[in-house]
This record gives sequence, C-alpha cells and structure tokens, in this order.
Amino acid sequence: MGKRQKLILALVFATLVLPLASLLAQTTTPPTQTFNTTIYLDYRYNLSSAGPITLKPTDPTVAYLSNQFIFRRAYFTYENKISDNLKFRFRLDADNTANVTGVTLTGTPVTGTSLSKDDKLRPFIKHLFFEWSNFLIENQTLRVGMEETLTFNLSEARWGYRSVAKTLVDGYKDITGVDTNVSSADIGASLQGSATKYFRYGVQVVNGSGYSHLEADKFKKFSGQLQLIPVSGLSLVGYIDYSRQMPKASLPLVTAPAATSYKLDGFFEMVKNLVLGGEWYAYKNDLNQAGGVKYNVSGWSVFGRYALVQDKLNAFARYDSYIPNNQNRAKDLNLTIFGLDWAPLHSSMKLQPNIWIYSYKDGTQYKATATSNSDVAFNLTFFLSF
Repeated sequence: MGKRQKLILALVFATLVLPLASLLAQTTTPPTQTFNTTIYLDYRYNLSSAGPITLKPTDPTVAYLSNQFIFRRAYFTYENKISDNLKFRFRLDADNTANVTGVTLTGTPVTGTSLSKDDKLRPFIKHLFFEWSNFLIENQTLRVGMEETLTFNLSEARWGYRSVAKTLVDGYKDITGVDTNVSSADIGASLQGSATKYFRYGVQVVNGSGYSHLEADKFKKFSGQLQLIPVSGLSLVGYIDYSRQMPKASLPLVTAPAATSYKLDGFFEMVKNLVLGGEWYAYKNDLNQAGGVKYNVSGWSVFGRYALVQDKLNAFARYDSYIPNNQNRAKDLNLTIFGLDWAPLHSSMKLQPNIWIYSYKDGTQYKATATSNSDVAFNLTFFLSF
C-alpha cells in the first residue's frame, strides 16, 4: 500500500471510526423510551354557502362537505434514547386520504376491472431516523433517515397551532392548489448545530420527493438555514433550497430545469405570554410556465398568540397573503384565521374553536359557480395528546 492510500485510510479512520467509538463508549445515561400520541379531530361547518376552495373534494362531482366530524391527523411516536448522544425515532401518521385497496374482476373471460375506494384512517411512516448528538463537535447533531425537513419547522413551532392550520409554506397547496414541491419530511441526512448562542445553522440533503413518494430521479434537494438571535427573544431566520428536476425528453440532461425556494422569518418573544411571527416565501421553478412565460409563486404571513390565562386559555390570530402566479394576479387570495385555545381539564386535551375567512381577488379563478369573493368556515378542533 502506497503512502497516499495509507493517508486516505487514516483520514477515513479519524473521521468516522474514532467518533463512532467515542459514541459507543458513552453509556452513562440508561436507555429511555417514550411513547406519544397526538390527534387532531375537527367538527367543521361552512358558514358560507359554497365552501372554501381548501375543503373542495378531489372528486369534482362531489359537493363541498359541511357539518361533519373528521379526524384530520393521528400521530404515534416512539423514541428510544440509547445513550447521551444516540437517539432513534419511529413515527406513524394517519389521515383520511383515499386508498384504492381492492380490484374486482368481471366478465367471462375477464373484460374489465373496477377499483374499490377506501377512506379508512390508515397509518403510514412519517419519521424513521437516528440522531447523533455532538457529532464531531459539541452542539452539532447529525440525523439520517426519514426526517423532518428544515423548511418550516421553526415557524411552525412559533405559530404553535399545527392542530388548527399548517403554516404558510406547508399549507400552500391546500389553500391555492399550486404545488410548491415542499414536504414536512423526506429521506436523507441533515446537520444542525449552534456555533454560539447568537447563531444556529442547518444543512440538509434529501431525495426531494417527500416521505410519501419514492425517489423519481437522480437529483437531490439541498437546503440550508441560518438563524440569528441578536438578543434573547428575537430571532431572524433565512432559508434556501435548490433542486434540479428531470427535463423534458427533448432536452439534454445539462439543461435540467431547477427549482429554488427562498424564505425569511422573524420571531418576537420578548414580551411575557406573547409570541409574534412573520414569514415571507418565494418559489421559482423553471417548469412553471403559462403561455410560454415562466411565473413565480410567493406569499407572506403574520401571526400571533397570547396567553390570557397561563396554561388554560390562549388567543391566536393569523393573516396569510398568497400569490400563486405573479403573471396572473387575479389568482391572489388572502386567509385570516383566529380562535381560542382552551384546556378545561389538562393540557393533554384542548378545545380550539377557530374561524377561517377566505378573500379571493376573483372567486371565479377557484370556483366556476362563485357568487362571492369570500368564504367563511368554522372549525371546533379537539387537540388530544397523551
């Protein structure tokens, strides 16, 4: 073996084997296991006649749904902390997305097939990863597997009401129907840490297809995040991601189209019992073409929550502005959400009555039979965690 090969082998050993040996040697903390379940149950009633676009069924022949109880999400999470620095997470999620589960064959001989639609609340894997704390240096964490993305986890934590509504970026497609290629979880690896108490960072590489789809091409999605905390209670966050996509068959691989997201967040938590936040988002995709002209997608959101009675009663409000196509501003729409968060018995059970008010610049852009440029929906959300 030559000197060069020996040097490379030594570097690999120092970079991977030694940190792993150090991790395995740290067994001072006994393994701890936790189980947690979180459930979002809604009673939903449309206060406007047609119902908002976000609640429109995927089947265009079905009327808007109102006056119904619905389990929106159900999470089951298992975590096992093996040592001070090694932890595993396994999370199941469930929703009412329709599944095709049966095939009926007809005719002699068989002349056709029919598919059976199944709306049961079915579980699927949402998180499945290991977490290595203090990786290589102190206060740096490595995650590998199916993990949460960096895209909106900080804004979601400050908003605090995922049970009521997704944040601007997470819910963009639900509200507008425009896909911005974003997912709350994906398969890949991330490195997150803090250099000082004023500066935190995160980088991530994932398939880019989301947790619910297999990898569809050879490209990866790269993202980065920087968080500045100039003073306690004030945070400024910058985020960017980039991914290439499979080009059309007529294009050479070198011209593969690109998609890029930009995001800026600001969070104010300097007043007791009060949290204020805001986010701006832009999505640019070479495949977004209308009449031969590329269009961009953007939006912004401001939100706040205040504890009226500590650990018992909170009030919250949010305003979103969506621009699904900057070349067609008739598609612009706004969403206002406000409500209360009440824990009558214990923090594990909360009642969260909330109102959603949609304001369309042109309602016919979303509903052919629109007679109004606004819609109102009421939800009584039951948040359960145990």
